Amino acid sequence: MTTSLYTSAPSGEAAQGVDRSPDELVALAAEMRPRLRKMQARHEQLGGYTEEVHEEFLAAGFYRILQPRRYGGLEMGLDDFVRVGIEISRGDPGVGWCFVLGAGHAFHVGSFFTEQGQEELFGDGTFIAPGRTIPSGKATAVEGGFRLSGTWDYCSGSMWSTHVLVVAPSFTSAGDSLGPRMFALPRTDYTILDDWGGDKTIGMRASGSNSVRIENAFIPDHLSVAYDFREHSLGAEGTVGYQLHKNPMYLGRTMTYFNTELVATQIGAAWAAFDEFENLMETRPTSFPPRKPRVDAPEYHRWFGQLLALTDSAESLLLAGIRQYAALGRRWEEAGVEFTPEQDARLRAVVQQAAKLANEAVDLAFTTAGSSSAKLGAPMEKYYRDVAMYRTHIAAQWDVTYGAVSRFHFGQPLTF
Repeated sequence: MTTSLYTSAPSGEAAQGVDRSPDELVALAAEMRPRLRKMQARHEQLGGYTEEVHEEFLAAGFYRILQPRRYGGLEMGLDDFVRVGIEISRGDPGVGWCFVLGAGHAFHVGSFFTEQGQEELFGDGTFIAPGRTIPSGKATAVEGGFRLSGTWDYCSGSMWSTHVLVVAPSFTSAGDSLGPRMFALPRTDYTILDDWGGDKTIGMRASGSNSVRIENAFIPDHLSVAYDFREHSLGAEGTVGYQLHKNPMYLGRTMTYFNTELVATQIGAAWAAFDEFENLMETRPTSFPPRKPRVDAPEYHRWFGQLLALTDSAESLLLAGIRQYAALGRRWEEAGVEFTPEQDARLRAVVQQAAKLANEAVDLAFTTAGSSSAKLGAPMEKYYRDVAMYRTHIAAQWDVTYGAVSRFHFGQPLTF
């Protein structure tokens, strides 16, 4: 089995998730790979992952990677979270998507919510929340907070959620607009609709991307914030999250980070397809005469080498992008140099190039693995479907990103 350049070997037993190093968390995620693969069909039917897997994630500390230490989290680096997400996705890209989009929104709470809000949301340190930033529903200001109703689709990571984060247009009681706001609600205040899993989508069936319905819920003021995350100015003080935690990770630049979450699943899918291609190299004959073991055929060696180069490159580029992102935050903290929205937008485009490379790898693996690998239920068929689903996402429409970066550079309004 070929390992990632960034995957460390297991380093022995650790007592609790809070005592583990980032490398140990990555190794634990890698150890789960064989079982996640055996459970792929079950997870696709469920529309998420089993309670057994959820409990393992809890025990390992995966959900706490980005949560502030102040509230029981591990407060590790964004690259550490990405590496764990890649390994989980290598076992099942759909499960990886469900995990990163459920655990990853601790970044937003830690960056933008007030101290009172964070104390309530993080509680004992376990916070799992899908987030939907496309505005929907309606929020009306009332004494002490808002009343919120609506339905939000594609709330990935909902299956084991403790909370949900949604964006809605908000209004005064007289109907005057207050602009979009993000609202945080506990699990008791929303309904997860049964509209994901099975054959409802072509791929990412295990991503827990159900719709969420909220009916006249009361949200106190400290559990909502103005949704102006993409172009906020850091100035000399930074965000409320930085002031609270003194960690530049919580400066909250969101575009690169959001894309990095999604792209981690694509790197994992590329590794999964590579692993299956490697298995077929060692166990199957060539698909064309003269029939011989694939490991003796020069064509398969060329394809195998290209797959490895594409996947290694994709992972290297993704991690370089998120580490440069982190460096810009540290530079703001240490030297007072603004980490600008334009820099965030440009790094978003960089990490999307990693997704392009990973998708190219899966395409190559699928088209050269042989027709038997396209049969329903074959591992390669599943990885190809999962990647196809990602490619329908707005974040995978490369031309939209290129145009947005250019317009932003020339001082025009930033689009998605």
